[in-house]
Amino acid sequence: MRIGELARLSGRSVHTIRWYEAQHLMPGAARDAAGRRVFSQAHVDWLELMARLRSSGMSIRQMQAYARQVREGKSTLAARRQLLLEHRQRVQAQVADLNASLALLDRKVALYGGWIRKHGSGQDPS
Repeated sequence: MRIGELARLSGRSVHTIRWYEAQHLMPGAARDAAGRRVFSQAHVDWLELMARLRSSGMSIRQMQAYARQVREGKSTLAARRQLLLEHRQRVQAQVADLNASLALLDRKVALYGGWIRKHGSGQDPS
């Protein structure tokens, strides 16, 4: 597939895909007889991984390190696994923090609901 199709399937813009390439965050694409880049489903999957790593807080530098390790091949499998395990631990901590925030918000919403049922919307219970 060409870059436009990759953009459509991945939900990313052509500009974003080119930025990922410029930052060395994309595996290389094959070239057709005319020298144009040809992408595959693996590139769609890769862009999804990169988006998930970024949205979960991985730095561009860490993503570049991971992409570099992938390009280096099987000798980096243990290092890649370790990098992802460490990131997973950070994401778990973020999820725990978000769950604590959600629980507090739920308590406040319930408090306001009870206050409104009992007193109407007059005084503020904070």
